[in-house]
Amino acid sequence: MSTASHTSKNAKALERDNYRPRFLGGFTQGLIQSTLYPLLANKRLLMPLLVITLLTYNSTRSVTLSVLSDAYFQVAAFVYASLALYYLATLRVSADAIGNYMKTHPVHEVGLSALLGALPGCGGAIIVVTQYTRGVTSFGAVVAVLTSTMGDAAFLLLAQAPLDALTVMAVSVTVGAATGLVVNKFHNYRAPETVDSNEELQNTDKPKALSHKAASLSKVFWMIVSLPSLAIALALAFQLPVHSYLAISENTLTLIGACLCIASLVLWSLCGSGSGYASVTKEDVIPPPPKWQEKAALDTQFVLAWVILAFLIFELSVVFFGLDIAGMLEAMGPGLVGLAIVIGFLPGCGPQILVTSLYLNGAVPFSAQLGNAISNDGDALFPAIALSPKAALIATVYSAIPAFLVGYGYWYLFE
Repeated sequence: MSTASHTSKNAKALERDNYRPRFLGGFTQGLIQSTLYPLLANKRLLMPLLVITLLTYNSTRSVTLSVLSDAYFQVAAFVYASLALYYLATLRVSADAIGNYMKTHPVHEVGLSALLGALPGCGGAIIVVTQYTRGVTSFGAVVAVLTSTMGDAAFLLLAQAPLDALTVMAVSVTVGAATGLVVNKFHNYRAPETVDSNEELQNTDKPKALSHKAASLSKVFWMIVSLPSLAIALALAFQLPVHSYLAISENTLTLIGACLCIASLVLWSLCGSGSGYASVTKEDVIPPPPKWQEKAALDTQFVLAWVILAFLIFELSVVFFGLDIAGMLEAMGPGLVGLAIVIGFLPGCGPQILVTSLYLNGAVPFSAQLGNAISNDGDALFPAIALSPKAALIATVYSAIPAFLVGYGYWYLFE
């Protein structure tokens, strides 16, 4: 073999060896940038990490398992069933058809807006807000819908205390319609029309980091577990010995509920970016056309995550500090109503689900729940802030007035 040939082969081998690390380094770097960095930035992952941490300690394992199982069987199973029925009935409703009706029937728009706001979830409220930015509806309609909406917290209240939920909805619709009519009479504020409001809203709510694989897996997960979970949840609600029927111990049933709850929590954390406040406190946006199975699954996981947080705060405050959360809140007296109303000003449904969870646990009185329901604007405040921030601020101030009047009125008259 010639020296030149040998040198040429060595050069090619050296080039191949130099190329391989560069290729592997680029591949690894790309993998880290596309997978690891988004996960590290995902604030939603803090919830499952917190739960896993609590399960590793003997002092908190038992109460954490109980919280997870209760949250799954007492809340999530019923919420998914109600969401599935609701979305089956409403996902085919056209937002444009509603907007056209409101435009051609201005006399009915405020009352219709209040009714749309009272519907569980934030879909009705978002329709009215976006129609307002296009110059279709009046400002009173926006105030009416933001006053009457309770967001995703309505699903939780309907699943756990349906009579209370219907009472809150009836009061919210009445107060919302009345407030909207008064606002239209004295201050029908007209924001500058946003020409591309639909496009702007799509860019604002675009699910950039929504993992389609995680969303699809969520849909499959809930399609499989929903009916067995609902059957167990109904049996537990009637205080039947479910573990005996299944030939397992009560601890095993608790463990099953906790495992299903953790699976749902992990799926929720992977479905969104968790990169900011909005991603953590609002439901995931699904690209059109939405499917009821996917929508019900994602919204159930969102509600469940915030319910778990509320339950853990409630129970662990006793374990770690010996605090009586219910007693402490009750000691606040009428100040508790004001606190619940102020929490309602926060955009998104997450904080409102926390208040509703505390109400269902007996830590918050009905007056506070009522005030929070009227003051909170749910996810509809996000597009309102994006498309017309001044209108969003004014509408929030106007909705606060009936919230304080109704909340404190009920407190002093009945509690």
